[in-house]
Amino acid sequence: MARTADKTDIPRRLAEAGYTLFNQLGYNATGIQQITEAAGVPKGSFYNHFDSKEAFAAQIIRNYAVWMDRRWEAIMADAPEDPLDALRHLFNAFIAHHEQASCPGCLVGNFAAEVSETSDTCRTELAHVMSQWRERLAELIERAQQAGRIRTDLPAPTLSAFFWDSWEGAVLRMKVEHSAQPLRDAASLMLDTFFRP
Repeated sequence: MARTADKTDIPRRLAEAGYTLFNQLGYNATGIQQITEAAGVPKGSFYNHFDSKEAFAAQIIRNYAVWMDRRWEAIMADAPEDPLDALRHLFNAFIAHHEQASCPGCLVGNFAAEVSETSDTCRTELAHVMSQWRERLAELIERAQQAGRIRTDLPAPTLSAFFWDSWEGAVLRMKVEHSAQPLRDAASLMLDTFFRP
């Protein structure tokens, strides 16, 4: 196997392979041998960079969170000025992503269902990522509340948590039905009905 002077090359290849396999097979069905083979690196090199499969999975969660942050920023860069329309724009982009990816689900949601009861390390990372997403959405909801576009009888963090809980449930249903319609239904009910002032 080709050696490289770039010290980030092997961890990057491992992370890319791990992300793909975890999405396809899940955490428990993915072995380190599969990850290193998919990455094209010797199995021993895995332990030069990660203490365990659990530590590796926690890094994948962190990587996914960074990717989602960048994706969020890119989507919002051309969002409409109106804060409610901006929210619709954001979630329509997320729906389009799931449709293009043939509805694989959300890595955070998948891991939450599979490993949060068996790995404190992964559960802690998942809780941190979900908290950040709720806070970020709450900021957008608060802007829409200030503009009179969303109900104000409930605080923005409460509405954000309710939205994310509904959205992640819709993501699971999307996987079962192999259709993004549950996502469209959830976003529409939240933004056009339940959140109306």
